[in-house]
Amino acid sequence: MILSEDKINHLSHLILNSLKKSPVTLNGDEVLVLREIKRLIASEVHLDVEVDSIVRKKLAAYTMKFAEGTPDWNHQYNRFFEEEMRKRRR
Repeated sequence: MILSEDKINHLSHLILNSLKKSPVTLNGDEVLVLREIKRLIASEVHLDVEVDSIVRKKLAAYTMKFAEGTPDWNHQYNRFFEEEMRKRRR
């Protein structure tokens, strides 16, 4: 899923506000914490886009073509997506 800069900004503020309300103690400047939250969200979004591209290429290379959106295509897509994510999160 692709998130706009505004959505990432909004999510990061929600996360920071939740952290401030929780019993967690923030060490450091809130601006730095907010910047790190934004960086982490952006890196996760980038990873999802990268894995999506790889999975779509795998599905396109299959000799048996699946129509996108069909249950078979969704099953294969999810299976390949999880497999690729596991490889990257070791």
